[in-house]
Amino acid sequence: MSEPTSSFASSTLEYYRPLPVMEWRAPRERYWLHGLLLALTCLTTLVVGARMEFSFLHNQPPFVAGDEYIPFFALGWVMAEPSRLLLGVPFSAALLLILMTHEMGHYFYCRYHRVYATLPFFIPAPTLLGTLGAVIRIKSPIRSRAALFDIGIAGPIAGFVVAVATLAISLVLSKPLAPGIGPSDVQLGFPLIVKGLHSLLSVVVPRYAIAGLPMSRVYLHPTGVAALVGMFATALNLLPSGQLDGGHIVYAISPRIHRVVSWITVAVLIGLGQLYAGWRVWAGLLLMMNVVTWRQRQAPSYPELPSSRWGLAALGLVMLVLTFTVAPFQLIWK
Repeated sequence: MSEPTSSFASSTLEYYRPLPVMEWRAPRERYWLHGLLLALTCLTTLVVGARMEFSFLHNQPPFVAGDEYIPFFALGWVMAEPSRLLLGVPFSAALLLILMTHEMGHYFYCRYHRVYATLPFFIPAPTLLGTLGAVIRIKSPIRSRAALFDIGIAGPIAGFVVAVATLAISLVLSKPLAPGIGPSDVQLGFPLIVKGLHSLLSVVVPRYAIAGLPMSRVYLHPTGVAALVGMFATALNLLPSGQLDGGHIVYAISPRIHRVVSWITVAVLIGLGQLYAGWRVWAGLLLMMNVVTWRQRQAPSYPELPSSRWGLAALGLVMLVLTFTVAPFQLIWK
């Protein structure tokens, strides 16, 4: 996810006038902070991944709150035997690679369009997934709608490609759910891309262990969970609202409809909150984002977006449909 921080003049004359050439002196990069946050995120995702891998290898329920101080974050279990952290390498490496690829897609296109952006800030969190994602900060104006579009869509495309590859590998590593396995405290939702790849596997390798099984009977390898998180992140970022990647894409296509589409997206998420409470949280966050950035211009209105970008815009919509899940993570109360 990219986070523009600059606004533009709002007078009618300036609205249609290209921005003057300005020199921007890039502030010093805080490499120590990027490194520290990445290291902490490695640690938190290793803890989560270690428990997932242990459960997978021993045919235990994939997600159990347990008796830890922080549910689903088995820090005490890992500290009892620190070598268990190694079990978390597949999940942690897969997830961080997907998130890094997404953010570096934004970063490299910022460099291409001579827009100053920071390196990714990873966000460690002792949660079910071990992280709240990553973000770059854009600290200089984006000088055209084409540049805004390229920067906005580059991240989702890059992350999506790596997530799909990770998912394909994880399906090969997955296995049928063992009979009599206890219930999981979290039920995963599967987007269309997962069901599509699973069906393709059934056609290509019909005798494979999980071929023909419904996804509810498949014990997904931890790298598959990382791929699902990557898909969820892609869908979130492609929501056409505010200053999310999808919002950048819509603004680049038409600044005039951006505001309307942003509010429609919030309304849709509020409605989906009846099925998955997490969408209400995102609706609230987008509501605040839309209010705060109400008068901000993400890029000059002229020149218009070249027609050569329309195919990529359609691809962005396809990726949103393939990765969106109505209820991605459902907590099962006992």
